[in-house]
Amino acid sequence: MDFTPTEEQAAVRDLAAQIFGDLSTHERLTAAGTGTDAELWKALCGAGLPAAVEEIGLLGLVLALEEQGRTTAQVPFAASCVYGILALTAHGTPMQRERLLPALRDGTAVATGAFPASRRGGVRTTVQGELSGVVPLVPWLRDATHVLVPDAERGLWLVRVADAEAEPVETTAPWSAGRLTLNGTPGERVGGPGAYEDVLATARTAFAGLQAGVCAGSLARAVRHTTTREQFGRPLSTNQGVLLRAADAYMDTEAIRVTSYEAAWRRDAGLRYGTHALTAAWWAAEAGTRVVHAGQHLHGGLGADLEHPVHRHFLWGRQLDAHLGCGAELLAELGQLIVSEKQTGITGVGV
Repeated sequence: MDFTPTEEQAAVRDLAAQIFGDLSTHERLTAAGTGTDAELWKALCGAGLPAAVEEIGLLGLVLALEEQGRTTAQVPFAASCVYGILALTAHGTPMQRERLLPALRDGTAVATGAFPASRRGGVRTTVQGELSGVVPLVPWLRDATHVLVPDAERGLWLVRVADAEAEPVETTAPWSAGRLTLNGTPGERVGGPGAYEDVLATARTAFAGLQAGVCAGSLARAVRHTTTREQFGRPLSTNQGVLLRAADAYMDTEAIRVTSYEAAWRRDAGLRYGTHALTAAWWAAEAGTRVVHAGQHLHGGLGADLEHPVHRHFLWGRQLDAHLGCGAELLAELGQLIVSEKQTGITGVGV
């Protein structure tokens, strides 16, 4: 394994860090409320970051999403890249890619996915490709033009949001989420056997990378606070309890980062990565929650201020935990997958 980014991946990461750092400020985030920052999304697409994902792969996307997470930038970057660009690149037909990818690359179209982390939405499909059912929560649905929907048989269907019913839903973090209602809605089949598992594993890896950035940003704020805030004539960071709490949070953040890197690297290398994606998701859900709690607690009384920037990291960390799924369920799924692979002796490429 070699997680050293390529020249192209490093360039995208650095450009993402610059754009997010310059535009995703506390003042702009406050002004955006629970909606998407349209100017920031335009800047990202104008710089070619979504379009670059086809070249830099999932590992490159994870590196860029870390930078988004550090600033909790309110744009549908992860969703559109995973459920749109990467899904169609891997599983779309040549005609689908030719028709849909240009708009997804330049941001005039936005994709999202109706992918609950540990359960499917109970969507039913007719032989004519008409979908019916309700998905209570779809992240970034209010920004999306297309949504990738798995049916009860794990088939994937691309639906135009304009053809369905979308109602706004407020979540813990400001993800422009919505409730998707399908009632005989036409869908376009995407991929065949194994496509659902690949897209789900890709999404888990990408959102784990986003969580690594959220945790890193929370911890960085806590470090700045504890090294500048004094108590009894010395910085809070000299307190052993503070040091230990921060050290635990750092190790948790690194565990999220390295597991998401490994899963992404394996996918890009064409190796089996389903168990690795689940491992990354588990660390992101379980350890991520610990880190954002620690970041808030290390701010003392300021951590209880809902207007303080660190509170935004707390909300994002909890939302990502909910989106990735319950830790116990992820572990149960991981155990079942490991047993299945050992019983069948599956090796080589694939999820």
